[in-house]
Amino acid sequence: MLKSLDDPKSIVRRGYDLVSAAYRADDADDGVYAEWLHALEKQVAPGSPVLDLGCGCGVPVARRLAQRFAVTGIDLSPVQIARARKLVPAAIFLCADMSTVQFPDESLAAITCLFALIHLPLEEQPALLRNVRRWLRPGGLLLATLGHRAWTGLEKDWLGVKGGDMWWSHADIATYRRWLADAGLRVEGETFVPEGTGGHTFVLATRQGSVVTAVAARNGAQPGQSARRALQASARVPSLRQVSTIGSRRALRSEEAPNGAALRSRSCARAPL
Repeated sequence: MLKSLDDPKSIVRRGYDLVSAAYRADDADDGVYAEWLHALEKQVAPGSPVLDLGCGCGVPVARRLAQRFAVTGIDLSPVQIARARKLVPAAIFLCADMSTVQFPDESLAAITCLFALIHLPLEEQPALLRNVRRWLRPGGLLLATLGHRAWTGLEKDWLGVKGGDMWWSHADIATYRRWLADAGLRVEGETFVPEGTGGHTFVLATRQGSVVTAVAARNGAQPGQSARRALQASARVPSLRQVSTIGSRRALRSEEAPNGAALRSRSCARAPL
């Protein structure tokens, strides 16, 4: 038990399983996300495929974007994914590790990764940014919140939830700028987002190349539901697990991977309560 909790990803998965409802209510408003999502909506064609990395319970990002785009959400927490499937039925949600999931090259018009990259170990973050660049179409958008100052640490009983420990790992913003540039992502704008005595940096970046087309069918994508299904079918996901009842102690029900292969990975198994 203690050994598994020493793994940062186990801490994050278990933490969000426990604090899910305290972290975000079902009916939470868009809040600070509204302006960021508006920027995406202005630049991406309706029906385009959009990926939300670290989607949480689907509120507010997937909830809003699924009204206009073919949205797929990825999260490590099975409780968060179960809530997202209930709260945003128009989107597709996969319980998986964002550092190992794969999508076809140039298959996405935009990717959001809001307050999520900073839960990955630092050594895995540059590789994910390189994947983001590879998955995006030329000119595709990345919306991300990154660290502002370098810090790695654990908070016990986060949000006042007993046992809901949480772990973060931030580089400083200068390092993130370098990682983005090295990955082939050009920063178009950034904003400091204060939080307590510190804060994060919101970044809008584009994959270097041509601008995003206004045609939803570019590169073989189909608008609406068919695009969501095509994106799901093409994703190589190491684990898809679903919680049948949020907060219950029932065993997780294994699903089939999009390619029909049975999934054996433990990356989204529920941590013991």
